[in-house]
Amino acid sequence: MRLLTFTTGPDAPERLGAETDGLVLDLALLADRAGVQLPHDLLSFIRAGEAAQQTARELLGLAAADRPAGAVHRLEDVTLRAPLRPGKIIGVGLNYVEHVEESSRSLDTDKERPSRPVLFSKPATAVTGPGQPILHNADLTTQLDWECELAVVIGRTAFRVSEEEAYDHIFGYSIVNDISARDQRRSGQWFFSKGQDSYAPFGPAVVTAGEIPDPMDLDLSLRVNGVTKQKSNTRHMLFPIARLIADISSGVTLEPGDVIATGSPAGVGAGMVPPEFLHPGDTVEATVERIGTLTNPVIDAR
Repeated sequence: MRLLTFTTGPDAPERLGAETDGLVLDLALLADRAGVQLPHDLLSFIRAGEAAQQTARELLGLAAADRPAGAVHRLEDVTLRAPLRPGKIIGVGLNYVEHVEESSRSLDTDKERPSRPVLFSKPATAVTGPGQPILHNADLTTQLDWECELAVVIGRTAFRVSEEEAYDHIFGYSIVNDISARDQRRSGQWFFSKGQDSYAPFGPAVVTAGEIPDPMDLDLSLRVNGVTKQKSNTRHMLFPIARLIADISSGVTLEPGDVIATGSPAGVGAGMVPPEFLHPGDTVEATVERIGTLTNPVIDAR
C-alpha cells in the first residue's frame, strides 16, 4: 500500500488515504461505509498493527460502486502533507562510502570509514510535508544544504533486536531530505545544524514493507532546479538497514512511527567544487525508486 496524509482544501482536516492508479482513497470514509473500525491517522494506523493493514487492504479491494461519495479523489486534486509526525527521527551520518570521502574533504570529518553507525537526531518540529517550504534564514546560515535519504518507518517496538530480526520491525519506507545548515555545527554537534524547523521534509507517501522486495537496492537521486546533484543506490550504504536497526535498538527503544533517515550518498552541496548551497527561490526534488519524489521550495524565512 501507498499510504499518505492529505487534505481536500485549505481549511479541511487531514485525512488518511491510500494512493492507487492516480487516485487517493479516503480510508476512514471507506471504513465508515463498510461498518468497520480503522484509525483515522497514519501514526495510529501503524500502532494498530497488522489487523489495521488487513482491514485497509480489504477496503481497497471494494468495487468502485461500493465506494461512498467523497471517498475517491484524483491525486492532483488533493494536497499532500507529511505522512505522520514521528516520535523520533534518527539520522545516520557518513553512511555511503563516497560521502565519507567528500565529507572529510569539505566538512572536516574523519577520512576513515566509521566502524559503527554515526547517529544524530532531528526533532519532530523539523518535519515538513511535500510542497511545503524549506526555510532559509540568512541570519542563521549561508550554507543550507541537501541530502536525499531513504527513510525507514518503524512498525513494531524494537529493543535489542538482532540484525536477523530487524526487518520484522519495519512498517514501510519513505523519503527524508536531511536539510543541513553546514555553518551551524557546534563543536562537532549537529543538532542545530540539522534540527531547525523545516529541516526534515518527509513524504510524499509511506510505502508498506511488502511492496518493496529489496530496500537495499533502490535508486535514489536529488535535483536542484532540475539539475541532478545526487545519484546513487541504497546498496552502497556502509551500514545496511538491518545493522542500523540492531545498532540503534541496542540502547534506544524504537517505537511504531519512529523514522530512521538512513544516510546520504555523495553529491551534497558542501562537497561541490566550488561549494553550492540552497537559496530562496530554489526547488529541491528528492527521489527514491518505488516511493516517488519529494518536492519542496526554498523560501526566505526572515
